[in-house]
Amino acid sequence: MSAVLGHQPPFFPALALPPNGAAALSLPGALAKPIMDQLVGAAETGIPFSSLGHQAAAHLRPLKTLEPEEEVEDDPKVHLEAKELWEQFHKRGTEMVITKSGRRMFPPFKVRCTGLDKKAKYILLMDIVAADDCRYKFHNSRWMVAGKADPEMPKRMYIHPDSPATGEQWMSKVVTFHKLKLTNNISDKHGFTILNSMHKYQPRFHIVRANDILKLPYSTFRTYVFPETEFIAVTAYQNDKITQLKIDNNPFAKGFRDTGNGRREKSRSRGY
Repeated sequence: MSAVLGHQPPFFPALALPPNGAAALSLPGALAKPIMDQLVGAAETGIPFSSLGHQAAAHLRPLKTLEPEEEVEDDPKVHLEAKELWEQFHKRGTEMVITKSGRRMFPPFKVRCTGLDKKAKYILLMDIVAADDCRYKFHNSRWMVAGKADPEMPKRMYIHPDSPATGEQWMSKVVTFHKLKLTNNISDKHGFTILNSMHKYQPRFHIVRANDILKLPYSTFRTYVFPETEFIAVTAYQNDKITQLKIDNNPFAKGFRDTGNGRREKSRSRGY
């Protein structure tokens, strides 16, 4: 089952309620932050377009080339891969290590899409936003609120490097965001997602029907949230049960197989 939040209105794609009166997930604070703010605000520094290569200067292109595509019939559905593994982590309180040089997520964020128009082109994106306005601490073997959240850096949209591609191409494979990296370096120049340690975050997945990345600010966003992918950012694992799950399931987590120490894992896990 996909966890869809609903269609984003064109031009101002802030999160909207699903159609037909379906119940929407409650999105406190920054989790409900309009996508447009990220696309426009970060675009001033070129951050969300770091993966666009030759299109990086395309903001200079005349607006007439950004006319919308013809209407097509589609009904996208998104299914989270490795859902059972995500749920195992979620039950214990998922932690993701963040480092200055950037660290990949584990479990990796992977989805399978259905219901796309085979011939239409789509852009797939991800972002990670604050789940609430709290800072946390791990005390007496459990996570608890430790105070008000620190200020967040502007969030970056991660555009899947295969974008844009036809619906047929997207539906023929598992869509993986394994190259997305998390960092606590506020001066990062690599396009990594900047997070605060000991804060809770929620990944979001977006589908945009468009044949040009430059159309993103003028396009309709379909946004999907899987609550089981929520995590707390840490600089070293706090919960031994999470450490053990990483060891058991992550083939790259060799560093702390010997010691159970998250800091040792940092130096030998090849970016995970």
